[in-house]
Amino acid sequence: MELPNLKKEDPEIYQAIEKEKARQMEGLELIPSENFVSKAVLEATSSILTNKYAEGYPGKRYYGGCEFIDVVEQLAIDRVKKLFGCDHANVQPHSGSSANMAAYMAALKPGDKIMGLDLFFGGHLTHGYKTSFSSKFYVSAPYTLNKETELIDFDQIRLLANKEKPNIIVAGATAYPREFDFKRFREVADECGALLMCDIAHIAGLIIAGAHQSPIPHAHIVTTTTHKTFRGPRGGVVLCKSEFAQAVDKTIIPGMQGGPLEHVIAAKAVCFKEAMKPEFKLYGKQIVKNSKALANTLMENGFKLVTNGTDNHLMLVNFGQNGLTGKEAETYLGEAGITVNKNTIPFDTRSPLVGSGIRLGTPAITTVGMKENEMKIIGDFIAKVLKNPSDSSLRKKIKQEVKELCSKFKFYD
Repeated sequence: MELPNLKKEDPEIYQAIEKEKARQMEGLELIPSENFVSKAVLEATSSILTNKYAEGYPGKRYYGGCEFIDVVEQLAIDRVKKLFGCDHANVQPHSGSSANMAAYMAALKPGDKIMGLDLFFGGHLTHGYKTSFSSKFYVSAPYTLNKETELIDFDQIRLLANKEKPNIIVAGATAYPREFDFKRFREVADECGALLMCDIAHIAGLIIAGAHQSPIPHAHIVTTTTHKTFRGPRGGVVLCKSEFAQAVDKTIIPGMQGGPLEHVIAAKAVCFKEAMKPEFKLYGKQIVKNSKALANTLMENGFKLVTNGTDNHLMLVNFGQNGLTGKEAETYLGEAGITVNKNTIPFDTRSPLVGSGIRLGTPAITTVGMKENEMKIIGDFIAKVLKNPSDSSLRKKIKQEVKELCSKFKFYD
């Protein structure tokens, strides 16, 4: 991971990158939407493919000189279709948000109705939140969670869907710690005459590993990112049934994007190949084992977790309205070398910029090789910091202990 040319040409950027590398390698990365990519993915992302314009698709480009670009993109398409067993794939979206935009534009008209999980209950901005394009271009009728169980309530969703008659129902979340029942979502969609879109950005890697059910048999359109549990470069993918293939492709180019990021698409292809290996299934299952172990440790230390546990890669700690704010907890843990993100909890009255909870996940620490024993240690670190918020000297001590732990699991040279 030497960067001699950058070091010479732009020492300021070089130093910032080196400091970020140290932060990642010397601290605990517990944000569930982050991960560490392989060196092969890094190499593909930084390749000379960044030089090439390639508007269009393999065999149908608006620019000449795309014969090798076509090989790269077709490999990415073929590999992700094989991974998920889907009819069609578009690997050009720059992000999960643009993948969601493409799905909506392909399946809906402006003013049509979206029914997704409310942001304050674990949904995503693009699932219909008021400041997002998904609410400005479409009508949003969000569903929430059951107040007692904090779980998805299909009786509630069915009533809302039959009342609102959405054109599309979105099954997916960024902060929901339990497994999605895609079959039941499809049953509700069929009953009210809606399409089903599944946003699996957070759980794509778990699905490939067999640690979460697949939406492919049930969804009309599936979107995902390629980072998070997928452990690839930052980007998006749209998967769909053949009847939506043409609409999705035309929506992405020329509808909403120009030249695709072929260096990132190459890195996606690399990560898709890595996900085909038997060890990826072990990795995905270990993410969940680690998540459960960390959740149990936190609960043993007296913390309240949303839904009292987890089925996937993440968990939400609920401090309540009278305890620490999520923002405070994020800051204290950050000072101890533990990176988390503040988050709202179900029925939270605080803003998303403050929140009454924190969101934790295990994809990155599982990538470096940590297992259940380390989760016990990490859970105890977190408990000590958050139970003693006024003790800055304790945070410095734990930061050193975190650094010593991470030194045994260095991922990059």
